[in-house]
Amino acid sequence: MPVNAHDYYAALCARDRRFDGRFYVGVRSTGVYCRPICAVRTPRQENCSFFPSAAAAEAGGFRPCLRCRPELAPGVAPIDAADRYATAAAQLIEQGFLVEGTCASLARHLGITDRHLRRVFDRRYGTSPAGYARSQRLLLAKRLLAESNLTVTDVAMAAGFGSVRRFNDLVRERYRMTPSELRRDSRCRHGSPGEPLLRLRLGYRPPLDWEALLAWLGCRAVGGVEAVIGNAYVRNLSFVQAARRVEGQVCVRADPAHHALLVEPSVTLLPVLPLVLTRMRRLFDLDASPTDVCAVLGELAASRPGLRLPGALSGFEGAVRAVLEQQVSTAAATCLLSRLAERFGEPAPASDAGLHRHFPAAEALARASIDEIAAIGIPRQRGHALRHLALESATGALELEAVVDVERGIAQLKRIPGIGPWTAGYIAMRAWSWPDVFLSTDYVVRQRFPDLSPGAIEAHARRWSPWRSYALFHLWATSAAAAPESSARPTVPIKEP
Repeated sequence: MPVNAHDYYAALCARDRRFDGRFYVGVRSTGVYCRPICAVRTPRQENCSFFPSAAAAEAGGFRPCLRCRPELAPGVAPIDAADRYATAAAQLIEQGFLVEGTCASLARHLGITDRHLRRVFDRRYGTSPAGYARSQRLLLAKRLLAESNLTVTDVAMAAGFGSVRRFNDLVRERYRMTPSELRRDSRCRHGSPGEPLLRLRLGYRPPLDWEALLAWLGCRAVGGVEAVIGNAYVRNLSFVQAARRVEGQVCVRADPAHHALLVEPSVTLLPVLPLVLTRMRRLFDLDASPTDVCAVLGELAASRPGLRLPGALSGFEGAVRAVLEQQVSTAAATCLLSRLAERFGEPAPASDAGLHRHFPAAEALARASIDEIAAIGIPRQRGHALRHLALESATGALELEAVVDVERGIAQLKRIPGIGPWTAGYIAMRAWSWPDVFLSTDYVVRQRFPDLSPGAIEAHARRWSPWRSYALFHLWATSAAAAPESSARPTVPIKEP
């Protein structure tokens, strides 16, 4: 990462995609701020100001470039505790936490003081949480104006503005243009029948191995809930907002020419659109920095530098998947998950993709009896673990979203009967997208290092920190390429307590 203005300017001149989303440049002669990969003529260095986030650039009085579109830049995955607090706060803000909450309540939610939150947030993003929230709402609105045919009123509401007048005023104040002028040169062309109303790009740092992501998600797809169809991932989504259920479907395809994924959500998901986009970024690991990962993993990652760390649509879903994936093949785990969704998931409107169910909510499993869970073929011990997870998640006793203290979170999980080190670590890696987990008791790992004890394997894996989760996925991918899928999936050889 650049450390001074000279280094920032050198990265800008190189238009190096490794730095996309890591900093932004404000051009004083034009009043515009850009991504470091912007294709316009490079400005003179004396006209450049550098910022750690788009929100900081806007707070400095700059408006977003209409050509490189800063709202499409990938995020940055945190790898230390201070960054983790700031990033968790930013993710909650992007999901709409401050629409009704305050900075103080956000800090309490994260378990830190308001002052500490403001300090770590300013250090990471160069602005306050409130300023970041305002900038994110504006950037989402700008994206919707460019990539949808929604009315200005619908754009304002979807972006989290309670007042269209306030939205219009803020756009004019910040961008020196009206919403209609912003849309003028980028009107959505999805107007023909059968075409989606929304098609939004989510950027990433190349390379991204889309085929590997689809293969991973496809063989683990929960029947009736999600599917891989051709070159696309399709999924039913359901959220509760203000005591009202919001549901719909999302389709995701690759757009390699723009180093982005195309996300096509149902119009019914507009009230929770920021949350949908955040979850898609997490599911497909779009904030990863492959160059940084490969620099540490070396030869292990050399043949597949675009391999990503697939996330989960929710912390609870990720935890449920981890419990049912213990000690069984992928096919067996997917069968149990599909039965679970069919029995305890809410029905969804039928679709052309054949999807008709939502993944079970924590509240639904908390209400279920062990006998009801066991009746679909789930071993009773795992049924107890699932119900315990559901009860603690539904009551708020166990936090499975925006987890900052990962070690504490893992310790809490291991107190649940039926969840041991492998399962807790797998939850941290998949549900919380923590990049530095290594499962030294994993079956595939033990096969790779047959002469080493789990402790020795753990010591060996420290060379891959802070990207040990990626190292684990590369080991699994290598095993999958050399063995049948049923024997190559991640399993734990020792029964967990």
